Amino acid sequence: MRLPVPPPTILHEDDSLIVLVKPAGVPTANAPRGAASMFSILQARRPAGAFLGVVSRLDAPVSGVLVFAATRQAAAALAAQFRDRSVTKEYVAVVEGRFPAPLGQWVDWHDLVERHGVDEPPRGSAPARPAHVRARVVRRAGEVSLVELVPTTGRRHQLRLQLARRGCPIVGDRRYGARLPFSGGIALHARRLALAHPVTAAACSFEAPLPAEWRRRFPGLGAGSVDTLGGAAARRAGRADRRPR
Repeated sequence: MRLPVPPPTILHEDDSLIVLVKPAGVPTANAPRGAASMFSILQARRPAGAFLGVVSRLDAPVSGVLVFAATRQAAAALAAQFRDRSVTKEYVAVVEGRFPAPLGQWVDWHDLVERHGVDEPPRGSAPARPAHVRARVVRRAGEVSLVELVPTTGRRHQLRLQLARRGCPIVGDRRYGARLPFSGGIALHARRLALAHPVTAAACSFEAPLPAEWRRRFPGLGAGSVDTLGGAAARRAGRADRRPR
């Protein structure tokens, strides 16, 4: 029996776009038959036949800010922003192991990521694609650390792979080598999304608070106050490298 999914928390909604908080455990779209996705949940609350466009995705076990387009024109405009890398995305993660940089120091990681989001791609698969993220560790507590991430690319499982390759997999991410369990999916959260409104071009910024499970599980990392930890610094880091790669 599948558990019911509660109504989504809407951060913003107008005639062009819908921004919400995606809970961990729910896919963005294309869920198996009989299962809910954020797309199907939103579609069910909209008028019959109303357009709803998927312009970006979060992995099912990831929580945080997610945007949908409410018109075809908005979908094209938003897709262009993601394609041109003019959207700012900020994530926070709790990782195992020792983060490979001093506390508070931003590092740039440039990797090749397979289209299937695995380190061993199927034979004959498409070539790997470049992936870039700026990252820093902001707090440590025992065997885990709180990390901020500002990617400029959006490859499948990109952040999960890049962290795991450096010996610090995300807590709960058994697929990429994590030892510690996490009941709230994996400890990766899309904290902030900034973009231009697809119609007015006004600058828009949307933030999602951390799930309650983070505050319960990681009190030593100050997870309850992570939203104010380094937002301005993360935004500067995001602007520091917006060149196409």
